[in-house]
Amino acid sequence: MENTQRLNPVQKTVVGVQFLFVAFGATVLVPLLVGLDPSTALFTAGVGTLIFHLITKGKVPLFLGSSFAFIAPIIKATELYGMAGTMSGLIAVGAVYAIMSWLVKWKGLQLINRLFPPVVIGPVIILIGLSLAGAGVDMAKSNWSIALIALATAVLVTMLGKGLLKLIPIFMGIIAGYIASACFGIIDYEPIKEAAWFAFPKLVKPEFSWGAIVFMTPVAIAPVIEHIGGVYAINGVTGKDFIKDPGLHRTLLGDGVACSVAGFIGGPPVTTYAEVTGAISLTKITDPVVIRIAAVAGILFSVVGKVSAVLKSIPESVLGGIMMLLFGTIASVGISTLVNAKTDMGNTRNLIIVSLTLTFGIGGAIFQVGEFSMTGIGLAAVIGVVLNLILPNREKDQV
Repeated sequence: MENTQRLNPVQKTVVGVQFLFVAFGATVLVPLLVGLDPSTALFTAGVGTLIFHLITKGKVPLFLGSSFAFIAPIIKATELYGMAGTMSGLIAVGAVYAIMSWLVKWKGLQLINRLFPPVVIGPVIILIGLSLAGAGVDMAKSNWSIALIALATAVLVTMLGKGLLKLIPIFMGIIAGYIASACFGIIDYEPIKEAAWFAFPKLVKPEFSWGAIVFMTPVAIAPVIEHIGGVYAINGVTGKDFIKDPGLHRTLLGDGVACSVAGFIGGPPVTTYAEVTGAISLTKITDPVVIRIAAVAGILFSVVGKVSAVLKSIPESVLGGIMMLLFGTIASVGISTLVNAKTDMGNTRNLIIVSLTLTFGIGGAIFQVGEFSMTGIGLAAVIGVVLNLILPNREKDQV
């Protein structure tokens, strides 16, 4: 991987803002879907990322943005307990992360290795990329011409760019897509003109609600498993082992505290962002300082109304074209995890675990008991963990 300590401050700042652009679409989409202020989500993503880096000793190059796992639960909880009550439930989500952090610290890596061997974590990482691929395509198909211009630019800059240009392929893709969008006349400039220069994010004051807490905390199981997959993914991208140093217990705690702080402020819970991990894989820039620059940029953009309005004016087709590249990159990391671990796919047990994990995740299976439900990556990961624990390991079983 490239040593980004050689980048000057200006280069690091440009790359950091680029990483924020990568996370921007999904970060502001979640609050728009659940009825929260997008600027608040941008603010809590920046603050949450800085908290995460503080707790993980500044070693792990992960960005935390709005979590998609909580969209449906937030909508339902808001109907039952109101948005203020729902916030108390989101604050309590941090306790689930804290308990998992304590278990990992108590039992050590042997617990993680037992629950999440490569045959489980590999397909989970693949799902992190592939499960979001549909969202990227949906965004791109709003205008395929624009999406392909952004995508082609990012690919060409990645392959042919030199110097600073090679470090910002996503940024260049977005700029090219934005210019093309302007030429097609599909950008609405009115919100930019009307936006105030300074506009502090809208906060929601939490109100204590036992019902919201009981309703929301089980939902955290899915993003906790996604978090573990995200850490393994960044391990594969950087070639480092963050499970050991600074430790998975620290990354879990950092994510949990960031979720709770987001709830106190009035934003959606945060989670590790595969989009940014994909950008790191693409650019080979692994310096955590660059991620912290992205976090600070997010905080600044959240309070500068004009800048926030410009970011919101980026057509979804532009972001979709970029996402198609990044999500595929993450899926490739999952495949590499299986290959590097020399996972024997001729072994019947391994074949069953990988197959069912992918099928449940991609197929959109839902497990529901009363108000509690689990789907997507979370459910698939649970399936993988359970199968790994209960299936007998008979190496002679070959297909």
